[in-house]
Amino acid sequence: MEKTYFAHSSAFVDEGCIIGKGTKIWHFSHIMPNCTLGENCNIGQNVVISPEVELGKNVKVQNNVSIYTGVICGDDVFLGPSMVFTNVINPRSAVNRKAEYAKTHVGRGASIGANATIVCGHDIGEFAFIGAGAVVTKTVPAFALVVGNPSKQIGWMSEFGHRLEFNTTGNATCKESGQNYKLENNIVKRIS
Repeated sequence: MEKTYFAHSSAFVDEGCIIGKGTKIWHFSHIMPNCTLGENCNIGQNVVISPEVELGKNVKVQNNVSIYTGVICGDDVFLGPSMVFTNVINPRSAVNRKAEYAKTHVGRGASIGANATIVCGHDIGEFAFIGAGAVVTKTVPAFALVVGNPSKQIGWMSEFGHRLEFNTTGNATCKESGQNYKLENNIVKRIS
């Protein structure tokens, strides 16, 4: 069967991976067994993708990122340079906790900034935006903008990555796309 993805000669791709057409895997990266990488992903240099990780289509993984078992990313997710996921709440070198790996789901279109840490078991909603260096210790709603350590929500973002300013009736428009959004009961939805 013809290989439909690119892997740099210094990258390691273990047996049992499913890698979508058009995906690129760059220098010194390691794709471990039983991973699923969707079509047109870009895996930067020095990236580790652990067993059973799932990445949707068009996921961009920047250099020096570690994605551990239990992580599932939807389509169009952006993982910034040197960000990291965890998979155990209370790791100890002398205690085997592989049976305790917690799941983390990153929703479609979400962006996670450089050097951010996502503590396992806390999902990231669709189109959420995690600022550089943030430490996420709780679930992040769709379209939320969170920053800091521990992270705190400071606003809302559009699908195009612009901060949304809601008026008194709970409506906002993305300045780039013109898409309209509604904020109701602390939940943002795109209005068609």
